[in-house]
Amino acid sequence: MDILNLTIVQLREMLKKKEISSVELTGYYLDRIGKYNGELLAYLRTTDDYAMDMAAEADEKIARGEDAPLLGIPLGMKDILCTKGVETTCASNILKGFVPPYDATVIRNLKEAGFVHLGRLNMDEFAMGSSTENSAFQTTSNPWDTSRIPGGSSGGSAAAAASGLCVAALGTDTGGSIRQPASLCGVIGMKPTYGRVSRYGLIAFASSLDQIGPFSRTVSDCATMLGVIAGHDPMDSTSIPEPVPDYQSFLGKDIKGLRIGIPAEYFVEGMEEGVRKNYEDNLQVLKDQGATLVDVSLPHTRHAVATYYIICTAEASSNLARYDGVKYGLREEGKDIIDMYKKTRFKGFGKEVKRRIILGTYVLSSGYYDAYYRKAGKVRTLIRHDFDEAFTSCDLIVTPVSPTTAFKAGERLEDPLTMYLSDIFTIPVNLAGLPGISIPGGFDAKGLPIGLQIIGKPLDEGRILQAAHVFESVKKVPTIPERYR
Repeated sequence: MDILNLTIVQLREMLKKKEISSVELTGYYLDRIGKYNGELLAYLRTTDDYAMDMAAEADEKIARGEDAPLLGIPLGMKDILCTKGVETTCASNILKGFVPPYDATVIRNLKEAGFVHLGRLNMDEFAMGSSTENSAFQTTSNPWDTSRIPGGSSGGSAAAAASGLCVAALGTDTGGSIRQPASLCGVIGMKPTYGRVSRYGLIAFASSLDQIGPFSRTVSDCATMLGVIAGHDPMDSTSIPEPVPDYQSFLGKDIKGLRIGIPAEYFVEGMEEGVRKNYEDNLQVLKDQGATLVDVSLPHTRHAVATYYIICTAEASSNLARYDGVKYGLREEGKDIIDMYKKTRFKGFGKEVKRRIILGTYVLSSGYYDAYYRKAGKVRTLIRHDFDEAFTSCDLIVTPVSPTTAFKAGERLEDPLTMYLSDIFTIPVNLAGLPGISIPGGFDAKGLPIGLQIIGKPLDEGRILQAAHVFESVKKVPTIPERYR
């Protein structure tokens, strides 16, 4: 039985027909985690007993004739989503041992849909990074080449999906943290429209940018996962009060006549030749399926990285002020409360988190707020207007995901600027609040995955999935390295 190549819909059919039980399926994935996680370090910790209890409960529901989209399906969770009774650390020492007393809305939605919680996936600390090297606990490896990084900040989620250590996973995307690791690990990763998925219970990095989304090995699984987690939530004031369509209904439709925008600004200096060639080849694939390629312009793209690193660090400085050793998490004793704050934050936060807090505090400080943060907000509006204008002449925009394939571990740790530029193609989507997906587009000469990014209008996830499914059906790119099949 080739479990790894079955979609969630197919697995659900097998579970309903009693061809496999959720306990057996969960045991299969826990065995794979036991076999491969030692070399990949995708999981920070597994929740074996909890998972098997959930699987047994799912089997009982199935026996009673109950049904739900994810009933009995084992998934991995990025360690940034609060889960009641399960340690949630955000890969940071300052939250080591923290056990939330409540579920994030997406976790509640998954529970209602019947999922099985396999464990907590590694990430860059507080989602700050592009390589998963900033985790306080371990560095995850890329399944296609374990000497290389999996991308970040959701590197654990991408690596787990790519190596078959879960059926699918959840991650978060603030400036590319789903799409970039999905691209570098050769799986599908979707960042929904800002507000399409509730952020309640997501440990905040940058509140106006963060969004939760799925990792999967098929577009069908991505559509299933998105359908479960999307929807309005009164607990999140930025949640969009719009009904959630049946995303599966978009799959199988052709793309004849679809207008695809090609932004000239995304052919940047420093893009690897293999990435450029693959991108051009994949545009031809879409054209061969009946899509029309249209030139569009996004002129403020060159300001996106600078704008992002002002806005996200400012919001991080504000959001992370709550970690002071008073109510929860790490507490280092001091001679007075100020000394306690200093010692706790000095020991609890890693180097990259401290760097971003310092930058954010600076741009929000008196005398610099107007020069930096207010100006960045204005440029952000211009970036959104660029997309609005582009979408008057096209239905979707297609771009590369990352200018390079996965780089060697340690290669960019001492060069934060080069590391930040890894997200040059993904950051504008977050600033504009748009949905985007990374879908496997092929491999470079070294056998490393290259992703293709499809960007849509607000709440147009269905059309993105439609185009991604057509591309997937034609291109048929392997999503699991031979070693893990």
